[in-house]
Amino acid sequence: MKALVIVTEDIHDEETFARYRAKVIPSMEPFGGRFLARGGKLTIVEGKWPRQRTVVLEFPSRDQAEAWYRSPAYQEILPLRLEATRSDFVILDGIE
Repeated sequence: MKALVIVTEDIHDEETFARYRAKVIPSMEPFGGRFLARGGKLTIVEGKWPRQRTVVLEFPSRDQAEAWYRSPAYQEILPLRLEATRSDFVILDGIE
């Protein structure tokens, strides 16, 4: 079953975030990860949305998504995202 990673974030340090952004795709590729949405235009039609930017990634499985998150390549750049943003990060089971 596929898994989605959903991240909502407010970026407050563009320079540090640019360093994260440059390395995130190469960190995902070995795990089959790909972007479905990456900070595009968002229209709130009901309720409230917690952050300015939303990112959605897809992985072949939850195991692959979690392995990517725990990988040395991602753990190396994770502090950059944490320093540059306020964010929420979840892994969600997809449907077939």
